Amino acid sequence: MTLPEAAIRPAVRADLKAVADIYAHYVRHTVATFDETPRSTADWERRFDELTAHGLPFLVAELSGDVAGFAYAGPWRPKPAYRYTVEDTIYLAPDATGRGLGSALLGPLITEAARAGRRRMIAVIADTGSDASAALHRRFGFTDAGRLTAVGHKHGRWVDTLLMQRPLEAAEAPEAAETA
Repeated sequence: MTLPEAAIRPAVRADLKAVADIYAHYVRHTVATFDETPRSTADWERRFDELTAHGLPFLVAELSGDVAGFAYAGPWRPKPAYRYTVEDTIYLAPDATGRGLGSALLGPLITEAARAGRRRMIAVIADTGSDASAALHRRFGFTDAGRLTAVGHKHGRWVDTLLMQRPLEAAEAPEAAETA
């Protein structure tokens, strides 16, 4: 079910306290992230600055004036050859799940990552026992790329990660286009 009252927009620095609060819930109570210590608002400000400096999208879902979720595309790996590949991150406020916000965020995130010149998006999904995140990604054209078994240990359990990927707009790498 979609939320007609949800507004998806680029994040601004004033949103980052709410982003930190949403993420802290998942750090403290779930294995959806392998972080074990919540990130401070200052940490999120640094992350926001890094992403926007690289032209990468950082979006929020707003409901009734409050940030109810966020999504961003970050570098997949730090090595230069990976610069056209991004990893998506999506988190929703605990009381905003199951209402279509994940879809409302992922569609524009894909569009904006492609607009930023990226060619492939990767999803790294912790096996939480729920298929909701994988199902969301499949609806948007992600395909399974593999499973890493027991690569994380959190809250007393070993956790697998599912790797998924999808192409973004097909485009040549800028270097190839310039030499053609």
